[in-house]
Amino acid sequence: MTKGMYHYIREAWKKPDAKTLRERMTEWRKEEVFTKVDKPLRLDRARSLGYKDKKGFVIIRVRVRRGGHKRPRPNKGRRSKRLHINKNLKMSYKWIAEERVSKKFPNLGVLNSYNIGKDGVSYFFEVICVDPSRPEIKNDKTLKWMVESGNRNRPERGLTSAGKRSRGLWNKNPTIKVRPSVSAGMGRGK
Repeated sequence: MTKGMYHYIREAWKKPDAKTLRERMTEWRKEEVFTKVDKPLRLDRARSLGYKDKKGFVIIRVRVRRGGHKRPRPNKGRRSKRLHINKNLKMSYKWIAEERVSKKFPNLGVLNSYNIGKDGVSYFFEVICVDPSRPEIKNDKTLKWMVESGNRNRPERGLTSAGKRSRGLWNKNPTIKVRPSVSAGMGRGK
């Protein structure tokens, strides 16, 4: 059995060349936070997440600063414990990247995203976006659901794959009360 091109791309990304990736990230740091890219860097990953090389698809490389999400420090009153160091944001970096792209490009719908690298300061993601106004997208059987009004602002509502994972919706256990949301499950009890 012969193996195809996507198999070898996937294998190469399991252990990428450190020198080449470091040079790329040095260039990416000098660029803007949001950069439109002609072709996806990880073609195998993009194709598995729904990318097609046709009009209406846009790939945007986004840079997200690394580091903890700290609580604001209380500056009034007496507090027994100043819990300003604890992380309080449950969003993953990928979800944050998708949400920022969605807000920056309101005419595009976010389909999915994948990681392309990280350094000491930033994470780098490529976000696959779709232009729902294009006839190529409207006539595509697998993508015409993106045109419907109920599928707008998916990252802000936590409906992308990264958002659902951060919300705990990948777990189908009926005893864990995360559906339709954590706050709704709290009121129901057992």
